[in-house]
Amino acid sequence: MISKTIVRKNEYYDSVTLMSLSSKLLGADGVEEAVVSMATKMNKELLSNIGMSTDEVEESGDNDLIIAIKAVSQEQYDGAVELANELLSSKGGKKKKREEQAPKTLSSAIKRMSDANMAVISVPGEYAAREAKMALENGLNVMIFSDNMSIEQERTLKEFAKEKGLFVMGPDCGTAAINNTGLCFANKVRRGGIGLVGASGTGLQEVMVQIDRLGGGVSQAIGTGGRDLHQDIGGIMMLQGIKALSQDESTSVIVLVSKPPAKAVELEIMEVVKGLEKPVVVCFIEGEASEAEKAGAVFANSLEDAAAKAVELSGIGVDVYNDSARLEKAASDEKAKLKAEQKFLRGLFCGGTMCAEALHVLRGKLGNIKSNVAKKEEEKLSDIRCLEGNVLLDLGDDEFTVGKPHPMIDPALRLEKIAEQANDGSIGVILLDFELGYGSHEDPVGITIPAIKNAKEAAVREGRHLAFVGYICGTKEDIQDYEKQMSMLEAEGVIIAGSNVQAAEIAAKILA
Repeated sequence: MISKTIVRKNEYYDSVTLMSLSSKLLGADGVEEAVVSMATKMNKELLSNIGMSTDEVEESGDNDLIIAIKAVSQEQYDGAVELANELLSSKGGKKKKREEQAPKTLSSAIKRMSDANMAVISVPGEYAAREAKMALENGLNVMIFSDNMSIEQERTLKEFAKEKGLFVMGPDCGTAAINNTGLCFANKVRRGGIGLVGASGTGLQEVMVQIDRLGGGVSQAIGTGGRDLHQDIGGIMMLQGIKALSQDESTSVIVLVSKPPAKAVELEIMEVVKGLEKPVVVCFIEGEASEAEKAGAVFANSLEDAAAKAVELSGIGVDVYNDSARLEKAASDEKAKLKAEQKFLRGLFCGGTMCAEALHVLRGKLGNIKSNVAKKEEEKLSDIRCLEGNVLLDLGDDEFTVGKPHPMIDPALRLEKIAEQANDGSIGVILLDFELGYGSHEDPVGITIPAIKNAKEAAVREGRHLAFVGYICGTKEDIQDYEKQMSMLEAEGVIIAGSNVQAAEIAAKILA
């Protein structure tokens, strides 16, 4: 086994680029571990935890690049380093002409593109506020993909942006679509009159995808970041988004997506909604309808429901294809194959909002349910390494992704979890989500199929059957080929639902 760590002084790359690069190295033959990251304090701790830190790493600074690779042979280690150099060279564009090179600073980018009006910030969290402030001072709207920004910094930035009539989407904002251009994780959807403001990434994606499937279209999708409706932020950007959509001529219906806001924030938002002329659909997952309905808005019980109601309000007749009979039979067939001791569900999610929505659906249908996204004390998972009973895991949560790619980019962690759970004789159903679109893995189903196949075969060797239920959040225009992704799951006997809600309901029917 060869394990070495290289430090490159004053060589900076953004976190999305490095996550993607780490994923590609991990997929190389003979590579058992690969971390390519900036030498921040957090990343150095990660390397120390996995035994790949060195004295040089400990002495490195935030602007230094670390390449840590563990391979089974010297030849395969050398091959991985060569691949890293090749990928970094292409990203850095060192061999390109100056006009083709990516600008290294915000100032040089602004000089290059004087008409730009949006900056996407993807740097280590401790630097994100500084870069965002600089972008705002230059008149740019900002989308902050980075996390680990303090709530005080977030509020200061958003108040500053509000004064200037600009947006700060984020921090930790993964999804937006402005004038039909997707930013970070986003699906390719039909353009239309429905405008969205959302505090959740995959929540926005699911509503956009369902709108597209129902024949509707999206004008704008404005992400706010998950903490925007916290009482310390006050929904500054959701209010800014509502104001913008109310004045946007291309928007005829407004949809709000979030987990339930702080009560004072909810009341302020509803006071604004009350004064709007355009119809509004409110989807606060696990929230109550009363305040929205008092404000004259339409309350939606789920992301799928929000899409259907928005499409109807936009004047398009909703004709939902109903294949419940097929799904009922498939669930009944799978249920008949399970042994009596196979009582429990494992939901292994890439999308955090998908996980939260599934928890909302399954509560009351399945007993003893736990999750790392639960807000109710009795449902909180105390130890992510100790899974008992019915468990839903958001594998994109920080506790799983420190120093590693998000599972929507690299599903390696979920593949390990599938194999691990297949050995638990109490598990009857594994529930999976697959997000297509810009930013996501190029073939999320294809890379998961071997893990599903191996899990099923492992169960059979022990005299069991293991059921899989899946949902693909994507459109036929997404780059991953939606039909191909569907056919691969069907070939492995996975029950495929038409929405995240439906997938959770089918899983419950198998186990009920």
